[in-house]
Amino acid sequence: MADSSLANFIDTVCGESHLRVEADLGDGFVRLRSSEAERRQAAQDIRSSEDILIELLRNARDAGARHIFVATQKTEGRRLITIVDDGAGIPALQQERIFEPRVTSKLDTAHMDKWGMHGRGMALYSIAVNAETARVASSARGLGASIAVETDTERLGEKTDQSTFPRFEREASGSFAMRGPKNLLRTAAEFALEHRDQCSVFFGTPVEVAAALYAFAIATTSPAARAFPADRAAVPLVKRLALTATPDALADECAEMALPFSSRSARRIMDGTIEPPAPLIDRLRDESFPSATPARPHTRRKGGDSRGLRLAEADVEALRESAARSVEALADRYFLEAVGRPEVSVGADAIRITVPIRKMS
Repeated sequence: MADSSLANFIDTVCGESHLRVEADLGDGFVRLRSSEAERRQAAQDIRSSEDILIELLRNARDAGARHIFVATQKTEGRRLITIVDDGAGIPALQQERIFEPRVTSKLDTAHMDKWGMHGRGMALYSIAVNAETARVASSARGLGASIAVETDTERLGEKTDQSTFPRFEREASGSFAMRGPKNLLRTAAEFALEHRDQCSVFFGTPVEVAAALYAFAIATTSPAARAFPADRAAVPLVKRLALTATPDALADECAEMALPFSSRSARRIMDGTIEPPAPLIDRLRDESFPSATPARPHTRRKGGDSRGLRLAEADVEALRESAARSVEALADRYFLEAVGRPEVSVGADAIRITVPIRKMS
């Protein structure tokens, strides 16, 4: 973002430059100076559950998150949205302040994106005044954050159709456009597409997101760290599930992150019978272009355990290209030629690369 754009934003919101900040709250947060009319307007910025979700996603991005896990469920007219991320985290002294009016991260960290100007914490007050509850469920400096918001869907609306997954469709002009109701899924998918080079977004019910967090934690934590865990409070939120040894412990850990489900469901996660959702960008591709999507490698350990390694698509492609070059270097010597695209299969204890070949006549 150009410096002039940020300056214009600051002038619009905060008046003259010497009125930009009313108080420095520490830990990278400030309270802005603004008029009563502007404070009242903030309460009107949230009009739906989808508005809450996009602001929470932007908040995680502005905290530097590389992985964002979105859990949502609706029960008896209440919508729960929980965001777990691996961003900068929120120090204990700021965990209530960030929901106060005009509190945000320092102005030089603000971003301009397709939804407008945003800084960490900037919309949390608007969310809080429109929700039944809004809280930091768990966080600490440098360890990520879990923020949970519960709304009354009679008071704060949302799209009726929350099950339809968006997909790209070709228009008459030949270009592609995303189609589907502007529900929570599409809101998250649009964000994931816009920021596909910055972060990965996972979306599902609390138990599905817990399965994704569990798989991520196992894949990114060494066996030694799992066998001899460090102080739990010093472990990033997105890796804490790797330290749980029993279903009860896993369910309790998730409850602290505002991911509610039973110990029975936790056992199914640990047994590998609940498949973790793929990143939203992969799901969007699979829904839109199924015929062009290769079979997803099976990642479950022997015995049905789902704690296998998952590779990013870019890394899988790099392995394919490297294998193709290696076979090409050997081909003339052994009178071979490759006849297909290398396939990568990822398991718990091995990465297997298969290159289809044939003998040259």
